[in-house]
Amino acid sequence: MPLMSRIAWVDGRYVEHGEAYAVHIEDRGYQFADGVYEVIHIEDGRLVDECPHLDRLARSLGALAIAAPMARRPLQRILREIARRNGVEHGLVYLQVTRGVARRRHAFPDAARPVMVVTARSEAHPAPALLEDGVAVVTLPDQRWARCDIKSVALLANVLARQAASAAGAAEAWLVDRDGRITEGGSSNAWIVTVDGRLVTRPADNAILDGITRRAILRLASEQGMKVEQRGFTSREAMAAREAFFSNSSSWVMPVTRIDDTVIANGRAGSLSRSLNAAYRARIAELPRMADGLTPMGNWTP
Repeated sequence: MPLMSRIAWVDGRYVEHGEAYAVHIEDRGYQFADGVYEVIHIEDGRLVDECPHLDRLARSLGALAIAAPMARRPLQRILREIARRNGVEHGLVYLQVTRGVARRRHAFPDAARPVMVVTARSEAHPAPALLEDGVAVVTLPDQRWARCDIKSVALLANVLARQAASAAGAAEAWLVDRDGRITEGGSSNAWIVTVDGRLVTRPADNAILDGITRRAILRLASEQGMKVEQRGFTSREAMAAREAFFSNSSSWVMPVTRIDDTVIANGRAGSLSRSLNAAYRARIAELPRMADGLTPMGNWTP
């Protein structure tokens, strides 16, 4: 079967991915990281948690006073068309909105038209061995800005943290605030299970991004009758935990079996993370496929 050419949506047009290289020199996303983004997981032809992702996009746009590039229904159609044109049944769709092109000055321009790009690509499922054996994380000082609740494209500190983790042979970096408590990962939310079985994650304050998968896990945990605490926890508490894991749209519930040089519990995925992973996969299977039409409107504000 011939390799399918990738297609992107760039500022109003579907174009070949290899030709989607033109960014205006005064696009504020390029010059100031003045923009936001979302990444939505595609599983078996289903957009996973589409409405919460688009609701969060609207929140991020509102927090930065960037106008929505279009109404929600047309955007939903573009997401499906990009997935279809790229033949993505399992993977990710990425959308980014910048404030647009304007003369370079720090203050917001009086009038600028937002610029949106959308891409999609296939991704393999997390390897079964990783879901059983877990992965390693390293702890690093949290050097990001004070509004991590906005899903901004300003990700340099996250990139540096993930690079440091990669150089150390780890899958993720867990970031530690000035009080010694873990905030979140470079691109994920952090969780532990205490010795007495309580599921713990930091509350959704300005220090973390309120992950859509994080929200789903909280709902699933409640449905399963798990005891949940939303509070900060230290790296020392995490190292002494019964289980640890991180979550995001591409890794789902990823067991953490080593933090820095400390092996967590018996060094294998725990029963609670396995249970949450199974419940999450089952919930995805109940979602409508993209070909079945648009999902409900949710709280989108165009």
